Amino acid sequence: MNDDFRMEQGYREQAYGDSLGRYTAKTFGWMFIGLLITFGVAMGMYMTGGLYYVSQIPGWYYILFIAEIVIYLSARINQMTVGTARTMFSLYAAVNGIVFSIYFLAFDVLSLWMAFAITAAFFGIMALIGYFGNINFSALRPFMMAGLIFLAGFWLLSMFINLSAYETIVCGIGIFIFLIVTAYDAKKIQAFYSYYGNVPEMAAKSSIFAALQLYLDFINLFVYLLRFVGRRRK
Repeated sequence: MNDDFRMEQGYREQAYGDSLGRYTAKTFGWMFIGLLITFGVAMGMYMTGGLYYVSQIPGWYYILFIAEIVIYLSARINQMTVGTARTMFSLYAAVNGIVFSIYFLAFDVLSLWMAFAITAAFFGIMALIGYFGNINFSALRPFMMAGLIFLAGFWLLSMFINLSAYETIVCGIGIFIFLIVTAYDAKKIQAFYSYYGNVPEMAAKSSIFAALQLYLDFINLFVYLLRFVGRRRK
């Protein structure tokens, strides 16, 4: 699917099915549901001490990380029902919540709330700019891909080499990259609607897929902001 081509062609209101506005509202609605699941599970793990029991499993962090990758890669918009897509999205958000609970132990509560408030503001601004702005993302796409590859490479390398001295700089880069990616994914809502809007089932599944992308943008932006401005527990 050539997203950039459809973005340049614009979008059209469908003769039947949801309007673009309703489709967009559903997409952001599912993104918020995913965030609620993640933060709810993370808070529950922290308050009940569940993270302690999970952490007793050898290699628990890597097991959950691999599980997230498997769930994400198994998402095939053309090969699953709407119910399966929603279940996979909710499962991914829940597993991510278990991983995310470690931040409640690493950072103080004030830092978490401050990072969340800043993330919500930045995310909302960039989503509005991307959705309503007339931006040619085809020119920015190579830059975004290079930035994401750089970030993935840095964190992978940091698992074997102590790169903590560069963490603040890399977090600043990560914030900048995901601000742009947020605008890009918000614009793609219109492309998904234009491509799938005339088929209700595909429209519902593409809405979940778009919500997953926006959910990941929010989560990554939050993590980078938390690492950048947050105060760690002593």
